[in-house]
Amino acid sequence: MRLVALDEGADAAGLKRGQGLAEARAICPALIVSEEDKAADRRFHEALADWCDRYTPLVALEGDDGLFLDITGSAHLFGGEEALLQEMLTRLLEMGLQVQGAISKAPGLSSALARYAGNRIVADEDCETAIAPLPLSALRIEESLVRALNKLGLKQVGDLLGAPRAPLARRFGSHLLMRLDQALGLDEEAISPRRPVASLSAERRLAEPVQAEEDILMLAGQVAEALKPSLEARGAGGRVFELVLFRVDGKVFRISAGASRPLRDAGRIARLFQERLKGLHDELDAGFGFEILRLNVLRHEDFDTEQGDFEGDDRRHLSLGDFVDQVSARLGPDCLQTYQLRESHIPERAVLPVAALDHLSAAIAVKPSRMPEAAPLQAVGSDSRERPLRLFTHPEPLEAFAVEVPDGPPIRFRWRRLTHQVRRAEGPERLAAEWWLDGETAPTRDYFRLESENGQRFWVYRQGLYDQLANPRWFMHGVFA
Repeated sequence: MRLVALDEGADAAGLKRGQGLAEARAICPALIVSEEDKAADRRFHEALADWCDRYTPLVALEGDDGLFLDITGSAHLFGGEEALLQEMLTRLLEMGLQVQGAISKAPGLSSALARYAGNRIVADEDCETAIAPLPLSALRIEESLVRALNKLGLKQVGDLLGAPRAPLARRFGSHLLMRLDQALGLDEEAISPRRPVASLSAERRLAEPVQAEEDILMLAGQVAEALKPSLEARGAGGRVFELVLFRVDGKVFRISAGASRPLRDAGRIARLFQERLKGLHDELDAGFGFEILRLNVLRHEDFDTEQGDFEGDDRRHLSLGDFVDQVSARLGPDCLQTYQLRESHIPERAVLPVAALDHLSAAIAVKPSRMPEAAPLQAVGSDSRERPLRLFTHPEPLEAFAVEVPDGPPIRFRWRRLTHQVRRAEGPERLAAEWWLDGETAPTRDYFRLESENGQRFWVYRQGLYDQLANPRWFMHGVFA
């Protein structure tokens, strides 16, 4: 058992990270410890990153206890860099957190200063002066490399600044010089935001927190109205929206809603979230209220302006879109599905189920399958290619008794513990296997339409021919109305 984190009291008592628990208790008998919970620490780290979204959408995790914020273009909204840093540190302190922060032109330098030099803002021309007195561990290099450099008398970053680079690279590798250049801002270091950056965004900061659902929807409509000019300038409409609610105590709620067609109308956008809030029920805990409300456009598409009919509007099309939007927002995007045709003559592969939200929009981008052009269906013994109303996703095995072999239909079969006597039959309709997917040895299917004595109609097939298999299997693939 070793110490992995310390508070101010333990640090003042002389305890160190990595120290054994028995040794620590000998130094400080009144020590109170709790077991590390990495999953809980990770959730708290991510929740803190969510809270920082109020300052910039470009937030990245750094290790297990740090955050990178790219505040380029957003510092002026808070009165400058110094005011932004002070507000952030003050609010986190009020939440009971001990944090340190730094602002500079390089992520590596900001990380080093925040961890080893306290709260600072460094100008571009003062990078070397700021980082020179810091220990080598501030460069984010391995501890073994730090010890090896210390043995040579190199203990501070300033000791590396004047040293020849070639011998350092030859002895310790290029990683050391890369970290040094990143800390000095000479080598660019990309920050990868933990969440996709919205193409468009608008927010409202409230003087008084709101709690009621009606107030949230009213503000969502106002913010959506503010997004309309930007969407019109792009000639686009939003397809996927995200409503972000920042609660007073720091918790952040994200609510997503999609539309079947590109939207600009603020009223329709607000109605999407009205249905989403109904679906959430008690999951949205307003607590003491929300202080910031933000609306993001996560996905947008070209907005096609269509002329309505002589009655003034295409009401039927709009009503269908509204219905799909509201039901999908209430019950989830996959609650309504439709089908997209595919290039395959195998029945279960001929259509692909897709969400109605996507199908009602523009053409769906589907990766083409790597196979030759599918041949047209050719039925043997019948020109009809009628398909059942209900097609099973997975064909169900059945026991069949056939008299006319090799191509005859069954005269009796047992399916789901019931025996059916066949009165009429049509077929076979022979479908060869797709050898480019199933292999060259995949069996052929012979499909039959059967009608039982009580009037039920079934679609069954025999997998394999009698000259290919000694005992072909029979399957139920669908039922007719």
